[in-house]
Amino acid sequence: MGDRPGNDHGSLIKQALDNGAEPARSALAASWRRSMSLYGLDPEDGGRPQTLTEAQLHEARQAMEPMTRAAQGVLDRLFLAVGDTGCCILLTNADGVPLERRGAAADDDIFRRWGLWPGAIWSEAVEGTNGIGTALAEHRPLTIHRDQHFHTRNTALSCTSHPIHDHLGRLAGLLDVSSCRADATAGVLGLIAAAVADAARAIEAQTFRQAFSQARIVLAGDPVERNTAALLAVDRDDLVIGATRAARLALSITDERIAAQLAASEVLGAGCVETELLEAERGAVRRALARSGGNVSAAARALGISRATLHRKLHRLGLSREPH
Repeated sequence: MGDRPGNDHGSLIKQALDNGAEPARSALAASWRRSMSLYGLDPEDGGRPQTLTEAQLHEARQAMEPMTRAAQGVLDRLFLAVGDTGCCILLTNADGVPLERRGAAADDDIFRRWGLWPGAIWSEAVEGTNGIGTALAEHRPLTIHRDQHFHTRNTALSCTSHPIHDHLGRLAGLLDVSSCRADATAGVLGLIAAAVADAARAIEAQTFRQAFSQARIVLAGDPVERNTAALLAVDRDDLVIGATRAARLALSITDERIAAQLAASEVLGAGCVETELLEAERGAVRRALARSGGNVSAAARALGISRATLHRKLHRLGLSREPH
């Protein structure tokens, strides 16, 4: 499929690996070495992609259902942005198996033949160096472009992938955009990588908000950099009950700290917490009043507090002029 004969591609890989220092200098060569030495793969293997059975695919989809449900709108928007450039979009699990896909119907046959389809197995151990499997193996976003793939049969592809983490900060899978266009330039691939990164963060944030739908969601980090998916879930006692991976890394939050009743002020600073929580509380009170038609007693019942407490909150939040 590549521009060069298959044996040239295999020779390129073997030459790089014969240079003992190359894998130490190059992440790509290190992945090639894993593919050949650790997994025992042959770059000239012309076999078809391995796939799960229908039962296995169904089980994998059920296991990842909360995230795939949260991702639907994001996948649709990403496809609108890049779908007319000969790309398909894949959401995989942590084993490198696509579970959700978006693509143009006209490209379905060729992408299915290449295994860019739900149920195919794209782990590095199975397919060697590739965008999905290597991004998961190295736990980082990357692009594997054409001849950078290990298997010769995959050298017509350009694959840009970004890992995605669940609401507990664990690696859950990744988002991938794969192209079969021979004219994909570095500039185009860079734009695709930026779009994939934004979409991956949006999926993480939506999954987190869905998992902690009853909590207040507080944005952690620099307000200028809002699209970082660094989110905290905070309960009524202002204790952190959840944190995205970005927030965990930025604020050194662990499961143990959360289990020990971590105060939001301890990781965000009292001033930041007060501002964020006041805005969240103000929004909750306004929504309760709107639903009750301005009836304070009904709003208080909906919020689980007394009428007197709600009056004090209205005064403290600067909402004392709301209809009573």
